[in-house]
This record gives sequence, structure tokens and C-alpha cells, in this order.
Amino acid sequence: MRNRSSIPVLRGISIAFLSIAIVITIISLIGYSRERNNYPGGMTIGGVNVGGVNPQIASERVLQVYSSPIEVQYGEAVIHVEPSAVGFELDIDSMIAAADLARTGGSFWVGFWDYLWNRDPEPVEVPLSSTIDENRLVAYLKNEIAARYDEPPTPAQPIPGSTSFSPGTPGRVLDIERAVRLIEDTLRSPNNRTVVLSFQRSAASRPTYQNLEILLQQNILVADFDGVIGLYLLDLQTGQEIHFAMNQGQTIPVNPDIAFTASSTVKIPIMVSYFIKYGADALNEQSSNLILDMIRKSENPPADRLMESLDALQGPLVVTEDMQKIGLENTFLAGFFCSAENPCPLLKRFSTPANQRTDVFTDPDLFNQTTPSDAGMLLADIYQCAENGGGALIAAFPDKITSEICQQMISYLAADKIGVLIEAGVPEGTQVAHKHGWISEPSSGVIKNISDAAIVYTPGGNYVLVIYAYHPVQTVWEPVSGLFAQLSQAVYNFYNLPSQ
Repeated sequence: MRNRSSIPVLRGISIAFLSIAIVITIISLIGYSRERNNYPGGMTIGGVNVGGVNPQIASERVLQVYSSPIEVQYGEAVIHVEPSAVGFELDIDSMIAAADLARTGGSFWVGFWDYLWNRDPEPVEVPLSSTIDENRLVAYLKNEIAARYDEPPTPAQPIPGSTSFSPGTPGRVLDIERAVRLIEDTLRSPNNRTVVLSFQRSAASRPTYQNLEILLQQNILVADFDGVIGLYLLDLQTGQEIHFAMNQGQTIPVNPDIAFTASSTVKIPIMVSYFIKYGADALNEQSSNLILDMIRKSENPPADRLMESLDALQGPLVVTEDMQKIGLENTFLAGFFCSAENPCPLLKRFSTPANQRTDVFTDPDLFNQTTPSDAGMLLADIYQCAENGGGALIAAFPDKITSEICQQMISYLAADKIGVLIEAGVPEGTQVAHKHGWISEPSSGVIKNISDAAIVYTPGGNYVLVIYAYHPVQTVWEPVSGLFAQLSQAVYNFYNLPSQ
């Protein structure tokens, strides 16, 4: 009897447990179904955590992250850039669809079983799907960032009242190609929304020849030189020129150029004519001694002997003809030097475009005249001939003038070491191939003309610099020779700027 009465109890207990199990299962199914409506824990869309939220909230999260401005740092500037402004667009629909597929694509019952056992699903990472209009990005970089925040280089500037230049500053130019890559990476990052743009340094530009010309003229004004001064500068790399003249502190035209007494600078044409006459045969010890005495010691008797070898009576006119053949129409020699005690006759009177000017007067010697530009162009021809076999000398006298001869002529000119005038304006050791000149009045010893014509070799570039100065009363040596040195120093500093 007892056994029969226990059966209903057991049955009731079984039914109760079964009912409880069914209820728990139903509750679990409901919980799992609700959880299945959301994305599983650990899921990310484009790196944004969307675990445990539904597609709508997930979409909002992703849009919020990727629509937030990125911070762009460029130099000292901080710019906040809206992604839409540079053509960035999210393909949110495709990412949500991929996330939904990962959420619902597996077996329901397998997922339910894992749910019952509290097993976390494997994290799912949905990659970012987006597009960037690179053309819009490049345009934004150019128009909104580079145009506003690039910094142009500032050129070295002349320091007023001096012979020096202040160093320039390099510029800053946005590296657009690299900036595109950096910004694209930042736009696609959910966490790192700051980017530092790189840039390129543009070298500080050089001062212009106009800057140098102004500086040279300022130095003449500061020196208070009230005579006539002519200056010719030629860049031997580019062919750029500075050519001006001043009379009593006022600039005057230089076309045609101004005639000056050539004095000893005319010995450069004498040397050139000697080589035109004899070519390589002039490269001997006797000729070298005569030329060196004429150039280095600035003696007149060797100059007369060299001209006599050209033509015993008409030597100076031969020199003049040679200069005319290479286009120097304002340079001439009309007689031998001889001496004040034993003067030589004037062989010919020359009228040139320069000495026919009536607006300026330098009392040019009837025996020898030139202009700053003529003297400068002759030196440039010698330089080009020596460097590369070019120039008017070789073109006019190909059978006599060679590069070797021109190199020798420069060596002779480099032997003229006096330590003043143009030489005084450059550092010691700088090669200056030049010929200086001045004339003292025989009766009074007063100097009215000072000149120097040079090829200057420097680390920053080689150039021809020619300066002629005349004063109707007296060209006082100390201030005027110092002015030559200052002008020379200004040109040297222009070519050899201080470190940036």
C-alpha cells in the first residue's frame, strides 16, 4: 500500500522538476532571443565596440566616432577638420549588414547551448568600410592649410649702413603627398584622431642683385664721396650685371658708359695684345718677367717695351685695334707711357661714345681711356677663355689665344698683391686677379683718379668687379681706398652669406 501511495508523489515531483526545467528553458530562450537581437559582446565595427547594443545604437556609435573632427597639427597651428570637408564617407549600411550577418548567421541552437553554458562567443571584428575623395582632400590641403600656414622663406637682407647681410630664414612647405596618407590614416582610426603633418624646409632665398645695388649705392652715399664713381659687377656663373655710376651722390646714366683715365688698368689690354701677337711663343721667361714687372710692380717701361714689340712706332694703336676687334669701343691707348720728363707724342685722338658725353666730365687722359664696363668685359673674356675656352678673345683670335694662355694671364693678374682697394675687402687667401691704378699730378702729387679691375674667386661664386673713381679737386687716398674696400666687401658678403 505504501508503495502505491509513493508513486503519485514521485510523479508530482518529476512533473514539478520538469515544469521548472521547461520554465527555465523558456526563460533562457527568451533571454537568449533578446540577447540575440543585440550584437554579441566583444563585437566591433570599424574598431568601435558595439557589443550588447542593437543595430540602431551601434550605427549611431560608429557615426559619432567617425564624424567627429580630427585634430590636424601643422607647425604651431592646430586645425580641426570635419571629415565630410575632405570627402570622407562611411558605408554604414554595409558594415551594419555585415555585423547583422555575424549576429544571426550562426545556428540558433548552437548559440543557445553556448548561452546556457555561459560561453562567450568569439569576438567579431567588422572592418571599416569607407571612402575618401582624394581630390577633395588634396584641394583642402592646398587651399585651407598650405595657403594659410605655409611660410615662405625670407631672403637675406642688406644691413643698412654696413657691408653685411642678415641671414635669411628657411621657409616651410607642406608635404602634401605625405599629408594625404597621414590624414587618411587618421580619418580611418577610431581612437587616434590627431595627426601631425610633416613639412619640407625651403632654403632661404638669396638677396637680389637689386638689393646689392642699393647697398653699394648706400655705401657710396655714407662715404660722402662727391666725385664721379663708376662700378661694374658681373656674375661669372649667371651673367647678371650691376652697372651704375654716381656723380656728387646722384645716379647718372651709364649708356653710353663713362670715360675714365685708364691709368695702369690699361696694362691688362697691353698684356692681352702681346699674347694676341705672339700666342704661345710669349710663354717664356723674358716675356713673363716683363709682364710681371708691368702688372705686379705697375712699372711703365716694361709696358712700353711690350708695346714696342707689337710695333716700334704704333704699338699703342695696335692695342687699341685689338680691343676694338673684341667690341671694346671705349678703350684705347693713344701713345706710349714714357715719362713726365720725357713725354711721348700723342699718336692719335680718339672720339668714343663715352668721351663724347657732355653731362659728366672726368677729365679723361687723351693717352689712355676706358670705362668700367669695358674693363669688366675684358676680364670676363679672359675668365671664360681660361675656364672653358669660351669668350670673345678666342672667338676673335683662335690661332693665338688658348685656354692655357688665358690661365697664364690670370696668374699674372693674381700676382698683383697690394692689400688695398678691392683686395682689402675680401678675406685673406681669397684669389684676386686684378690690376689697380692711380695717377698723381706731376707738379702737386695730388691724386684725382683711382681704379681697380678684378676677377674675384670665392666659395660662393666668382665675379668681376671694376671700380673707377674721379674727383676734380683731389681723390683723397684714405677715404676713397677705404670706400673701394667697403664696396668689395659688400659684394663678397653678398656671394658668401652668413650661415642661415
